[in-house]
Amino acid sequence: MSTPETPTPPFAAPQEMAKLRAIITDDPQSWDEAWNQNVTPWDVGAIQPPLREVIQSGEVAFPKKGRALVPGCGSGYDATFISSELGLDTLAIDISPIAIKNALKYIFCRNIPTGLAHFEVHDFFSFAVPEHDKFDLIYDYTFFVAIPPSRRQEWGSQINSLIKSGGYLITLVFPLVPETDVGPPWFVRPEHYLAQLGEAWEKVVDRVPTTSSPTHVGKERLIVWKKL
Repeated sequence: MSTPETPTPPFAAPQEMAKLRAIITDDPQSWDEAWNQNVTPWDVGAIQPPLREVIQSGEVAFPKKGRALVPGCGSGYDATFISSELGLDTLAIDISPIAIKNALKYIFCRNIPTGLAHFEVHDFFSFAVPEHDKFDLIYDYTFFVAIPPSRRQEWGSQINSLIKSGGYLITLVFPLVPETDVGPPWFVRPEHYLAQLGEAWEKVVDRVPTTSSPTHVGKERLIVWKKL
């Protein structure tokens, strides 16, 4: 954790956040313009350390077969890690075609096997799968805070409809910063997720990560949920 003597840097410069908020509108397609202008403060260029930590620690018996979903996948670092580390058939989706192109470029340039990682353009809120294709794991990093708070109830309904009973939801709650009424990212606290998920879930992990990206230290919380 940071101390007054060793402050952690902000996760994004104020001018970069101002640029993002000037680009993003109520139209979900405006996210493509943010990618087009390279205004992507959530993208640290690597796998999120808390995700790596919780999967490699073995503290949760995550499934080693089945399907995973990563909404708002961006450049694909985390989705690729989930597919390679857990062996899950991972579908990574983003509403931005440029984000998906970046993800495909990322795995191509690093010679990452793509057999279990699939990147597609989709709107999460209109995305649907048959009952037999529901997901065993869903991962949310900055997707929840990217959508307007007015759509969080829809987020909860979608998560519940897409994940199977016994499946896991990994939420990296970020950024935990002072309350504000502007976004994105929109103000968030851990309890906001539970309010939308409903009662048919249990927490199996709820803690401050022991490893974080430098700009995330003291600003995030890792929560893993299991659907009952």
